[in-house]
Amino acid sequence: MVFALVGLVVLALLGAVHRYVWRRFVGDTTAPGSRLRRAGTVAAFVLPLLSVGAMTSGRVGAPFWLQQVLAWPGFLWLACLLYLTLALLVGEVVRPVLLRVLARRDAARTGAESGTASGTPAETSGTSTEVPDETRPRTEKLVTSGSTGVSAPPEAVARTASDAPDPVAEPETEPAATASAPAGTTPALAPQPSRRLFVSRVVGGAAAAAGLATVGYGAYGVLRGPSVRRITVPLAKLPRAAHGFRIAVVSDIHIGPILGRAHTRRIVDTINATSPDLVAVVGDLVDGSVADLGSAAEPLAALRARHGSYFVTGNHEYFSGAEQWVDHVRELGLVPLENARVEIEGFDLAGVNDIAGETEGQGPDFGRALGDRDRGRAAVLMAHQPVVIHDAVEHGVDLQLSGHTHGGQLWPGNYLAELANPTVAGLERYGDTQLFVSRGAGAWGPPVRVGAPSDITVVELASRQA
Repeated sequence: MVFALVGLVVLALLGAVHRYVWRRFVGDTTAPGSRLRRAGTVAAFVLPLLSVGAMTSGRVGAPFWLQQVLAWPGFLWLACLLYLTLALLVGEVVRPVLLRVLARRDAARTGAESGTASGTPAETSGTSTEVPDETRPRTEKLVTSGSTGVSAPPEAVARTASDAPDPVAEPETEPAATASAPAGTTPALAPQPSRRLFVSRVVGGAAAAAGLATVGYGAYGVLRGPSVRRITVPLAKLPRAAHGFRIAVVSDIHIGPILGRAHTRRIVDTINATSPDLVAVVGDLVDGSVADLGSAAEPLAALRARHGSYFVTGNHEYFSGAEQWVDHVRELGLVPLENARVEIEGFDLAGVNDIAGETEGQGPDFGRALGDRDRGRAAVLMAHQPVVIHDAVEHGVDLQLSGHTHGGQLWPGNYLAELANPTVAGLERYGDTQLFVSRGAGAWGPPVRVGAPSDITVVELASRQA
């Protein structure tokens, strides 16, 4: 019941946002019946359907080829929708300012031209008078003086009802002069866009350029692969012999319908180039089944590290068949740490299952992973979600390595991520335990990152005895 209610709220919100975007980009800038308006209206219906299809096709077991067809346009549109909407909201602030500036400019120009034409102030008898904004008709009309029959310059009187607040109807233009214009009147000028139509097009064009450029840059950052970051973490219990031990931390690779085998290969090559002593893959490796994505994960077999490569599950593994993936990564040469621990030179390396495994009876078990160890040795814990940091503190962990947050992935998503996670990205201390959270090497949903670049981090352990 709760999930159904949340789903309805999300669908209603998506509908309202799409209506707003259509209004500003299509309704305010195109004429009824025009090709542009028809195309924009069709897109306003088709694009959200593609997005819903992209989000649900994997969960309902659709063929993988269909998931791939829907993923690119569906997920990319979600990112575009976010940044187009944000740009339009900024435009709502700019819009009234531009309208006032243009109104004042037109008023000044009208006053100057009226004075030049008549040689007297605009309000002198025998000249036309300007119709107040609040009483102007919806269509342009030539206004003439009743006393003389002399028409005023078109600029003095040409206004449209589009100066009224928030029209959604067709754009308005000034009518052209006709051959049957009464004698003694001045013909109107050629059709010109109304002031509000002009502003709508300028603001809409700027918003489209800003939103699409943001998404394009964010997609380029994901597709070119993660960058390498390096940090040094001092551990009080680390012996001198282990000083300088380097762990390549990679999380949230998210192999799936969009990011496939080439994405995995880029990550493996980047990790191997750092010559790490150990590789820690901390969850959310995949978004799909072994049957669909097993071959895309195969480049992981090429990982090279002196002390091997280790893996713990993330929440997305439990959406995709965690048991099968644990077996598959083992076949590729990685060591799964399912609530388990191994002894490395100078410290213990432990790993716990993700919280999502609790629904299958395979959740994190800190007692099993850490309960009987020698607390005189330093302990490094691999745990996908940062929220288990308090359990790590309780069990005397010196350093926890996590991912899950993506650093927010799409600004301003980092503010939402902060509400659900103790640390969104980087290194922080909790009592005697330090927590490092990676932004991740891939992306979930839209293959786009804004304000949270993907990374692989080489964590160098430092001994305080050195």
